[in-house]
Amino acid sequence: MLELLPLLISAVVLGLLGGGHCLGMCGGLMGALTMAIPAEQRSRRLQLLLAYNLGRVLSYGCAGLLLGLGGWALANSPAAMGMRIAAGLLLVCMGLYLGGWWSGLTRIEALGRGLWRHIQPFSKRLLPVTSLPRALLLGALWGWLPCGLVYSTLLWAASQGSAVDSALLMLAFGLGTWPVLLASGLAAERVNRLLRKRNIRMAGGLLVILFGLWTLPGPHQAWLMGHGAHGAASAGQSG
Repeated sequence: MLELLPLLISAVVLGLLGGGHCLGMCGGLMGALTMAIPAEQRSRRLQLLLAYNLGRVLSYGCAGLLLGLGGWALANSPAAMGMRIAAGLLLVCMGLYLGGWWSGLTRIEALGRGLWRHIQPFSKRLLPVTSLPRALLLGALWGWLPCGLVYSTLLWAASQGSAVDSALLMLAFGLGTWPVLLASGLAAERVNRLLRKRNIRMAGGLLVILFGLWTLPGPHQAWLMGHGAHGAASAGQSG
Protein backbone atom coordinates (compact mmCIF):
# COMPACT_ATOMS: atom_id res chain seq x y z
CA MET A 1 0.00 0.00 0.00
CA LEU A 2 2.94 2.35 0.73
CA GLU A 3 4.14 1.89 -2.86
CA LEU A 4 0.74 3.05 -4.08
CA LEU A 5 0.73 6.20 -1.92
CA PRO A 6 2.82 8.41 -4.27
CA LEU A 7 0.60 7.34 -7.14
CA LEU A 8 -2.55 8.17 -5.18
CA ILE A 9 -1.11 11.60 -4.39
CA SER A 10 -0.36 12.04 -8.10
CA ALA A 11 -3.94 11.11 -8.97
CA VAL A 12 -5.38 13.63 -6.49
CA VAL A 13 -3.06 16.37 -7.78
CA LEU A 14 -4.06 15.56 -11.36
CA GLY A 15 -7.72 15.88 -10.47
CA LEU A 16 -7.27 19.01 -8.38
CA LEU A 17 -5.18 20.99 -10.85
CA GLY A 18 -6.98 19.52 -13.85
CA GLY A 19 -10.23 20.87 -12.42
CA GLY A 20 -9.99 23.86 -14.73
CA HIS A 21 -10.28 21.56 -17.72
CA CYS A 22 -13.11 19.68 -16.02
CA LEU A 23 -14.82 23.00 -15.40
CA GLY A 24 -14.80 23.70 -19.12
CA MET A 25 -16.37 20.29 -19.79
CA CYS A 26 -18.88 20.15 -16.91
CA GLY A 27 -19.19 23.73 -15.68
CA GLY A 28 -22.34 24.43 -17.68
CA LEU A 29 -23.98 21.31 -16.33
CA MET A 30 -23.05 22.31 -12.77
CA GLY A 31 -25.00 25.52 -13.26
CA ALA A 32 -27.93 23.68 -14.85
CA LEU A 33 -28.12 21.33 -11.88
CA THR A 34 -28.70 24.18 -9.47
CA MET A 35 -30.48 26.73 -11.64
CA ALA A 36 -33.92 25.32 -10.89
CA ILE A 37 -33.30 25.36 -7.13
CA PRO A 38 -34.03 28.69 -5.36
CA ALA A 39 -30.96 30.42 -3.92
CA GLU A 40 -32.32 30.15 -0.37
CA GLN A 41 -32.33 26.34 -0.65
CA ARG A 42 -28.54 26.14 -0.53
CA SER A 43 -28.50 22.75 1.21
CA ARG A 44 -30.64 21.27 -1.57
CA ARG A 45 -28.20 22.57 -4.17
CA LEU A 46 -25.31 21.02 -2.30
CA GLN A 47 -27.09 17.66 -2.08
CA LEU A 48 -27.67 17.56 -5.84
CA LEU A 49 -24.07 18.53 -6.57
CA LEU A 50 -22.73 15.90 -4.20
CA ALA A 51 -24.95 13.21 -5.74
CA TYR A 52 -23.90 14.19 -9.27
CA ASN A 53 -20.20 14.21 -8.42
CA LEU A 54 -20.49 10.92 -6.53
CA GLY A 55 -21.96 9.30 -9.64
CA ARG A 56 -19.22 10.80 -11.79
CA VAL A 57 -16.43 9.58 -9.50
CA LEU A 58 -17.95 6.09 -9.27
CA SER A 59 -18.00 5.93 -13.07
CA TYR A 60 -14.27 6.75 -13.07
CA GLY A 61 -13.68 3.94 -10.58
CA CYS A 62 -15.67 1.48 -12.71
CA ALA A 63 -13.74 2.49 -15.83
CA GLY A 64 -10.47 2.04 -13.94
CA LEU A 65 -11.53 -1.40 -12.75
CA LEU A 66 -12.59 -2.54 -16.23
CA LEU A 67 -9.53 -1.25 -18.05
CA GLY A 68 -7.31 -2.36 -15.17
CA LEU A 69 -8.35 -5.95 -15.78
CA GLY A 70 -6.54 -5.74 -19.10
CA GLY A 71 -3.48 -4.33 -17.37
CA TRP A 72 -3.62 -7.11 -14.78
CA ALA A 73 -3.64 -9.71 -17.55
CA LEU A 74 -0.42 -8.22 -18.93
CA ALA A 75 1.27 -7.61 -15.57
CA ASN A 76 3.12 -10.96 -15.53
CA SER A 77 3.92 -10.95 -19.23
CA PRO A 78 6.98 -9.61 -21.10
CA ALA A 79 4.93 -6.43 -21.63
CA ALA A 80 5.12 -5.57 -17.90
CA MET A 81 8.25 -3.43 -18.27
CA GLY A 82 6.68 -1.59 -21.19
CA MET A 83 3.61 -0.89 -19.07
CA ARG A 84 5.76 0.62 -16.33
CA ILE A 85 7.55 2.83 -18.82
CA ALA A 86 4.22 3.89 -20.32
CA ALA A 87 2.90 4.75 -16.86
CA GLY A 88 5.88 6.96 -16.10
CA LEU A 89 5.77 8.70 -19.47
CA LEU A 90 2.05 9.34 -19.15
CA LEU A 91 2.62 10.97 -15.76
CA VAL A 92 5.31 13.18 -17.26
CA CYS A 93 2.94 14.15 -20.10
CA MET A 94 0.15 14.94 -17.65
CA GLY A 95 2.54 17.04 -15.57
CA LEU A 96 3.45 19.01 -18.70
CA TYR A 97 -0.25 19.48 -19.40
CA LEU A 98 -1.04 20.68 -15.88
CA GLY A 99 1.89 23.09 -15.93
CA GLY A 100 0.64 24.58 -19.20
CA TRP A 101 3.70 23.48 -21.20
CA TRP A 102 1.99 20.99 -23.54
CA SER A 103 -1.62 20.29 -24.48
CA GLY A 104 -1.27 17.17 -26.63
CA LEU A 105 -3.35 15.09 -24.22
CA THR A 106 -6.54 16.70 -25.52
CA ARG A 107 -6.11 14.67 -28.73
CA ILE A 108 -6.97 11.50 -26.80
CA GLU A 109 -10.55 12.78 -26.43
CA ALA A 110 -11.32 11.45 -29.90
CA LEU A 111 -11.11 7.90 -28.51
CA GLY A 112 -14.42 8.17 -26.67
CA ARG A 113 -16.55 10.25 -28.99
CA GLY A 114 -18.22 7.21 -30.54
CA LEU A 115 -19.23 5.85 -27.14
CA TRP A 116 -20.44 9.26 -25.97
CA ARG A 117 -22.81 9.57 -28.95
CA HIS A 118 -24.72 6.59 -27.56
CA ILE A 119 -24.67 7.78 -23.93
CA GLN A 120 -25.53 11.44 -24.42
CA PRO A 121 -29.21 10.92 -25.36
CA PHE A 122 -29.81 9.10 -22.05
CA SER A 123 -28.16 11.89 -20.07
CA LYS A 124 -30.39 14.51 -21.69
CA ARG A 125 -33.49 12.64 -20.54
CA LEU A 126 -32.44 13.19 -16.92
CA LEU A 127 -32.65 16.97 -17.22
CA PRO A 128 -33.89 18.92 -15.41
CA VAL A 129 -32.55 17.17 -12.31
CA THR A 130 -35.26 17.12 -9.65
CA SER A 131 -34.10 14.33 -7.34
CA LEU A 132 -30.95 12.84 -5.87
CA PRO A 133 -31.22 9.53 -7.82
CA ARG A 134 -31.46 11.48 -11.09
CA ALA A 135 -28.42 13.54 -10.13
CA LEU A 136 -26.48 10.38 -9.22
CA LEU A 137 -27.37 8.67 -12.49
CA LEU A 138 -26.60 11.78 -14.53
CA GLY A 139 -23.15 11.97 -12.92
CA ALA A 140 -22.55 8.27 -13.64
CA LEU A 141 -23.35 8.87 -17.33
CA TRP A 142 -21.48 12.17 -17.57
CA GLY A 143 -18.33 10.47 -16.28
CA TRP A 144 -17.95 8.91 -19.73
CA LEU A 145 -17.78 12.29 -21.48
CA PRO A 146 -14.73 12.37 -23.81
CA CYS A 147 -11.99 14.12 -21.84
CA GLY A 148 -8.28 13.95 -22.67
CA LEU A 149 -7.23 14.35 -19.05
CA VAL A 150 -9.59 11.63 -17.79
CA TYR A 151 -8.63 9.22 -20.56
CA SER A 152 -4.91 9.82 -20.01
CA THR A 153 -5.31 9.23 -16.30
CA LEU A 154 -7.29 6.07 -17.07
CA LEU A 155 -4.56 4.71 -19.34
CA TRP A 156 -1.96 5.52 -16.69
CA ALA A 157 -4.03 3.86 -13.95
CA ALA A 158 -4.61 0.75 -16.05
CA SER A 159 -0.88 0.43 -16.75
CA GLN A 160 -0.24 -0.33 -13.06
CA GLY A 161 -1.05 -3.99 -13.71
CA SER A 162 -3.74 -4.26 -11.01
CA ALA A 163 -7.47 -3.81 -11.50
CA VAL A 164 -7.93 -2.78 -7.85
CA ASP A 165 -5.07 -0.27 -7.95
CA SER A 166 -6.40 1.11 -11.21
CA ALA A 167 -9.85 1.63 -9.69
CA LEU A 168 -8.36 3.27 -6.57
CA LEU A 169 -6.28 5.67 -8.65
CA MET A 170 -9.30 6.71 -10.69
CA LEU A 171 -11.35 7.23 -7.53
CA ALA A 172 -8.54 9.39 -6.12
CA PHE A 173 -8.43 11.37 -9.37
CA GLY A 174 -12.19 11.87 -9.26
CA LEU A 175 -12.08 13.07 -5.64
CA GLY A 176 -9.38 15.55 -6.65
CA THR A 177 -11.77 17.18 -9.13
CA TRP A 178 -14.44 17.79 -6.47
CA PRO A 179 -13.32 21.17 -5.07
CA VAL A 180 -13.44 23.02 -8.39
CA LEU A 181 -16.70 21.50 -9.63
CA LEU A 182 -18.46 21.93 -6.30
CA ALA A 183 -17.24 25.50 -6.05
CA SER A 184 -18.49 26.15 -9.58
CA GLY A 185 -21.89 24.70 -8.80
CA LEU A 186 -22.20 26.82 -5.68
CA ALA A 187 -20.98 29.96 -7.46
CA ALA A 188 -17.86 30.12 -5.27
CA GLU A 189 -14.95 31.58 -7.28
CA ARG A 190 -12.12 31.64 -4.73
CA VAL A 191 -11.10 28.03 -5.26
CA ASN A 192 -11.25 28.45 -9.04
CA ARG A 193 -9.03 31.55 -8.98
CA LEU A 194 -6.54 29.86 -6.67
CA LEU A 195 -6.15 26.74 -8.79
CA ARG A 196 -5.82 28.77 -11.98
CA LYS A 197 -2.78 30.66 -10.69
CA ARG A 198 0.23 30.01 -12.87
CA ASN A 199 2.63 29.30 -10.00
CA ILE A 200 0.31 26.72 -8.42
CA ARG A 201 -0.27 24.93 -11.71
CA MET A 202 3.46 24.88 -12.46
CA ALA A 203 4.28 23.52 -8.99
CA GLY A 204 1.63 20.80 -9.34
CA GLY A 205 2.85 19.95 -12.83
CA LEU A 206 6.44 19.61 -11.60
CA LEU A 207 5.28 17.38 -8.74
CA VAL A 208 3.49 15.04 -11.14
CA ILE A 209 6.52 15.02 -13.47
CA LEU A 210 8.73 14.00 -10.53
CA PHE A 211 6.36 11.14 -9.69
CA GLY A 212 6.50 10.11 -13.36
CA LEU A 213 10.30 10.06 -13.35
CA TRP A 214 10.23 8.09 -10.11
CA THR A 215 7.91 5.53 -11.76
CA LEU A 216 10.23 4.97 -14.73
CA PRO A 217 12.55 1.97 -14.30
CA GLY A 218 16.21 2.87 -14.03
CA PRO A 219 19.23 3.19 -11.73
CA HIS A 220 17.35 5.57 -9.44
CA GLN A 221 14.96 2.75 -8.53
CA ALA A 222 17.82 0.50 -7.45
CA TRP A 223 19.29 3.33 -5.39
CA LEU A 224 15.98 4.00 -3.67
CA MET A 225 15.40 0.32 -2.91
CA GLY A 226 18.98 -0.14 -1.72
CA HIS A 227 18.79 2.97 0.44
CA GLY A 228 15.55 1.75 1.99
CA ALA A 229 16.93 -1.73 2.65
CA HIS A 230 20.10 -0.28 4.18
CA GLY A 231 18.04 1.93 6.46
CA ALA A 232 15.91 -1.02 7.60
CA ALA A 233 19.01 -3.14 8.27
CA SER A 234 20.62 -0.37 10.28
CA ALA A 235 17.46 0.04 12.33
CA GLY A 236 17.41 -3.72 13.03
CA GLN A 237 21.03 -3.75 14.17
CA SER A 238 20.52 -0.78 16.46
CA GLY A 239 17.53 -2.57 17.99
